[in-house]
Amino acid sequence: MKPPPRVVLDTNVVLSALLFGGGPPGRVRVGWQLGRFTPLASTATVAELVRVLGYPKFRLSAGEQEELLADYLPWVQVVQIPSPPPAAPACSDPWDLPFVHLAVAGKASALVSGDRDLLALAGTRGLCAVLSVSVFCEQMLAD
Repeated sequence: MKPPPRVVLDTNVVLSALLFGGGPPGRVRVGWQLGRFTPLASTATVAELVRVLGYPKFRLSAGEQEELLADYLPWVQVVQIPSPPPAAPACSDPWDLPFVHLAVAGKASALVSGDRDLLALAGTRGLCAVLSVSVFCEQMLAD
């Protein structure tokens, strides 16, 4: 049996899946829960998720933040990013670089994002497929 694809989910995708749950983000959440793909994470990407969950605009208590992380982290495969990190395509937003490094180091099949800067990397040589949430659902989570 073929292992599930390895996928990098940008923080905005994980947040949408955990906080809002409907539509394509909800399908992403069900996809990782059913083992349809393996989400990849690194120390840097998990740190960003933890930081963003604490934003005041989400009004999440510490307990709610922990519950959301508990609904994601058990399905994640942690990838150790080497130092120095692997060669990666140039990225206009330095905050996006950890996701690109993760995709390269983790030999991901896809990087899923709603971020314009990351989506602009689609088709870059040496990088996995860079997909929007809706395209990821159509291509990799179709029933």
